[in-house]
Amino acid sequence: MDKIKRILAVIDPTKAQQDSLQRAITLAKKTGAEVTAFLSIYDFSYEMTTMLSKDEREAMRDAVVKDREAWIDEILQNVNGINIHSQVLWHNRPYEAIIKTVINDGYDLVVKGTHQHDTLKSVIFTPTDWHLIRKCPAPVLLVKDQDWPAHGHILAAVNAVSDNDQHLELNKRIISDAQFICQLANAKLSLVNTYPATPVNIAIEIPEFNPTQYNEAVKKHHEEETFALAASFSISQDDCIVKEGLPEDVIPMVAKDKKSELVVIGTVGRTGISAALIGNTAEHVIDSLDCDVLALKPDGYKSPLEN
Repeated sequence: MDKIKRILAVIDPTKAQQDSLQRAITLAKKTGAEVTAFLSIYDFSYEMTTMLSKDEREAMRDAVVKDREAWIDEILQNVNGINIHSQVLWHNRPYEAIIKTVINDGYDLVVKGTHQHDTLKSVIFTPTDWHLIRKCPAPVLLVKDQDWPAHGHILAAVNAVSDNDQHLELNKRIISDAQFICQLANAKLSLVNTYPATPVNIAIEIPEFNPTQYNEAVKKHHEEETFALAASFSISQDDCIVKEGLPEDVIPMVAKDKKSELVVIGTVGRTGISAALIGNTAEHVIDSLDCDVLALKPDGYKSPLEN
């Protein structure tokens, strides 16, 4: 992601303030990328108007699309210094419209605003967000309604101890992309790696088992692997956080403690039966975060929406 040339900013027709567009514009000014303000619209009532001919229904849809295009162009008229344009598609599944546009037109980054729970002030991820996290081949940046502060903090979540080559390569992608965003945002980077607690059943079933010694050995192994990974990217051990616990508990806690404006995390993009049976740790982490999220797929990931 160290060369962002095309950014797709997803427009939210229900919101006056377009957080995704503002973040995309900020990134474009720093990278020279071009931005597309993208909106997918659909109204089932237009499909059910049986009194009208097919041509008349299409004319009505075209009129709605043109109206939305004019609305977006009005928003964009005061944007200067970057190459920006609008695109409106009639599609009954917004996530499909977004992903197919990414695939067909070669976008490097999707930026989408998140919604906020009115009383809890926490981030709510919509079904469209989850579909993008699972199926979009390009990095997906989900943003809140606040700018990144200067000299802020970015957290990269890694799995330094893995026997899966794909996960190990994804670690490198996570760190390199996080470093790139840090340069753009003038932010500080930390790595976080979690490790599991001692299984209680082992301590019960094997009397001579020493849980304290085992736990220290596991911690040491995770620290050594995390420090080695960090060193390969010239990151200090002081900027590595290695904690015991579930990723969905530890990572959001660290992000809150560090006041991180962004967490960079890798997702394997499981869908269907595999996702239902195996689950996806990254999704549990994302669902617990209350900050911006950059979700990355492994290199070579192929979306299920690709032909």
